[in-house]
Amino acid sequence: MISSEPYHTQAVHTIDSPALFVFPDLIHRNIQNACNLTKGQNTVLRPHVKTVKCSEVIKMALQQGISRFKSSTISESELLAMAGVHDVLLCYQLSKVKALRFDALRKMYPKTIFSSLIDNMDSARLLSELFKEHPMDVFVDINLGMDRTGILPEQTLDLIRACSDLEGLNIAGLHGYDGHVHSPDTDIRKTESNRIFGQMKNLRQEVQTYLKRKIKVVMGGSPSFAYYAKKDEIECSPGTIFFWDAGYRYNYPELPFVPAAVLLTRIVSIVNENLLCFDLGSKAVAADPPQPRVEILDLENQSIVGQYEEHLVVEVPDTSKYRVGQPFFAIPYHICPTVNLYETLEVIREGNFVDTWTVPARNRKIMV
Repeated sequence: MISSEPYHTQAVHTIDSPALFVFPDLIHRNIQNACNLTKGQNTVLRPHVKTVKCSEVIKMALQQGISRFKSSTISESELLAMAGVHDVLLCYQLSKVKALRFDALRKMYPKTIFSSLIDNMDSARLLSELFKEHPMDVFVDINLGMDRTGILPEQTLDLIRACSDLEGLNIAGLHGYDGHVHSPDTDIRKTESNRIFGQMKNLRQEVQTYLKRKIKVVMGGSPSFAYYAKKDEIECSPGTIFFWDAGYRYNYPELPFVPAAVLLTRIVSIVNENLLCFDLGSKAVAADPPQPRVEILDLENQSIVGQYEEHLVVEVPDTSKYRVGQPFFAIPYHICPTVNLYETLEVIREGNFVDTWTVPARNRKIMV
């Protein structure tokens, strides 16, 4: 059971629930530990902003010397530029409408280097035509086995050859996301990560030989981060490291990160001698993982019975120990989409409520 001790605050008596509390001291520790893991030669930390979606955490990372980030949406990219990030990789393939928005963003923030992904010739031709006057860096997205996006490794060089005559594009590197590498077994995860790294290393050498210049390689998520961080000339791109969550804590206990964002919830009804109902429905916590989707702290022998839009029903041995209105903290199993459900984050330092951070990149559009 995760201890609730680091999260104690009197703010539970004044802030309505459900709410998402964040703890900057814990976030700072997570960022430092991520930097400490990056031990390879010329290895760079390029974290994904999809988890935090707010400028305050981005600025905390900038203060630790992190200047490159990944994003998945135009609004996340815009937020990074607004915060003063030097290098933004939108790890998404651009449609024409997205590309026009991205171009507007590039013009609005000329001091920021913006790049995106391609994995086929149709997308490459589209971007080439749109960015002919102002060429843009692109990374070739590699399908490492997740079968979501990306070109197969053996087809990569053919795509790059076909792009060689296209104006408006500069092949800056390779991008690979290994979201399918998530075994709790450290030996299995290490073996899979080393195999993927070897594959990308060989592919990089082939591409560099053809282009006659060096390219970048951006790869990995949080579960594989510790393995790639020790390699040479890699840009590691974990995202969950900032806030962490219950799912990663249980699956990867060897990683030096702690949950730095917790949900405030309350008992709204005592159903019977074994069932409690909390105000933590599917609109308050990420609904994509199977149950349990949260771990409620200080609630022994809990078992989630059902979840609805605004309600979470939990079975316990004896409900007589609890009262309606009693506050609890809960750790989500998947923090990234949980953050996306909240307009603001409630900031706690040394047990005190000190600030509210807005979450602008939860919106599909900020300005552009």
